[in-house]
Amino acid sequence: MVVEQARDPGTPRPFRPRIPASLAYALHAVLARSPVYQWLAAFLERHPRLYRWFTTGERVTKERLFGCRMCGQCALPATGYACPMTCPKQLRNGPCGGVSPDGACEVDRTLRCVWVTAWDRAESAGRGADLDLLQRPVDNRQWSRSSWVNYWQGRDEGIAVAFTGADPRPAIAAGSARAGR
Repeated sequence: MVVEQARDPGTPRPFRPRIPASLAYALHAVLARSPVYQWLAAFLERHPRLYRWFTTGERVTKERLFGCRMCGQCALPATGYACPMTCPKQLRNGPCGGVSPDGACEVDRTLRCVWVTAWDRAESAGRGADLDLLQRPVDNRQWSRSSWVNYWQGRDEGIAVAFTGADPRPAIAAGSARAGR
């Protein structure tokens, strides 16, 4: 007898992005850090009401397109624009050991693992190496803040780090050049 578990409505659910990865990467290029965007970010932070409106617009847009949970430290560009915070376990560095061979999420087998989606999207856009980057843990003080403002202000520098050849730690992806060491 299979007993279904009641799911907490606040638990994240894997989300399939609504736009192709190639379009998301193109939009990222338009929003790339620049002096104009740095000025805009500083201006928004000096005007709390405008900052709230801007952040609301960012939340609505990214929530509808990518399932964004507004962690304030966006990993979308390094995960094929599949939000890792939609993983029920909120894993920012790859799938758990419970993802099924068909790509189903361990927590909810009716949904596809967000990391399988991330892999497919990153590979289709020629950005598979991005998945080798190590995502730093979420700074919970940034929840509900604008990740665009944080990005333009340079606050998320080093949020995704690559391993160097001198680094003795193993690579994240099994297919990377460092695997097998």
